[in-house]
Amino acid sequence: MKVVREIRELREALARERQAGRRIGFVPTMGALHEGHLSLTERCRRANDVCVVSIFVNPTQFNDPRDLAAYPRTLEKDSELLAANGCDYVFAPSEAEMYPEPDTRVFDFGTVARGMEGAFRPGHFNGVAQIVSKLFQAVEPDSAYFGEKDFQQVAVVREMARQLGLPVQIVACPILREPDGLAMSSRNVRLTAEQRQVAPLIAATLKESRTFAAGKSVREVIDRVVHTLNQSPQLCVEYFEIVDGTTLLPLRQWNESTQAVGCIAVYCGEVRLIDNVKYIRCEG
Repeated sequence: MKVVREIRELREALARERQAGRRIGFVPTMGALHEGHLSLTERCRRANDVCVVSIFVNPTQFNDPRDLAAYPRTLEKDSELLAANGCDYVFAPSEAEMYPEPDTRVFDFGTVARGMEGAFRPGHFNGVAQIVSKLFQAVEPDSAYFGEKDFQQVAVVREMARQLGLPVQIVACPILREPDGLAMSSRNVRLTAEQRQVAPLIAATLKESRTFAAGKSVREVIDRVVHTLNQSPQLCVEYFEIVDGTTLLPLRQWNESTQAVGCIAVYCGEVRLIDNVKYIRCEG
């Protein structure tokens, strides 16, 4: 495995791989890797000849400077994990390498970026689009792998690739969870021991809401999830919306969509956690 710091060096190395007829897969990350990331790497490795993983904490997608400062940075450990899991190239650029000058591009992704994360984290998806488009241009992958925990982000990246005409297949991979159900996240390490005991209630409540939804209205399900989680002194729901899985527009009735997805953001202490759940066709 090779660790590359410069775009020029990465492009030269991958050009040689392409000339040899090899298919290139790509996993963009911000580091602090866990089993969820490694599952993306494994999926990438199985489907491609070359596996590239980027590690870059992107400043333009953080709208809270404290969150950016607190984000864990563990490049040495991450590199060891990737080497042991069959990664071929780690791209770990500096901020100056990715942003030699300010990126002033402004994207409009329509409905997929308007609500939920788009509403509560202004500028977040524009920053995601800036860095992912730059990474796609540097790697020129045949396919790229993203976790479904960031359900809205996957939709945004797909729309970005469509708008920019980038010939990359976007592959969404299932959420990986801890044995107690908590969705794996780099932010989980910031939870205190007490918070870590409480955080799995998020996934448990979402799972229970799938059963509760039978015969209930969309509003009743939303209200139950929010009420249940806010009963815990450690948890505070920022939003919970049930949306169409393609347009990400909020649903008023179940029959407005054949793919209803419940997306949630919850503060556990000061740590912001996201998760989602897919609903089978409900009546009500």
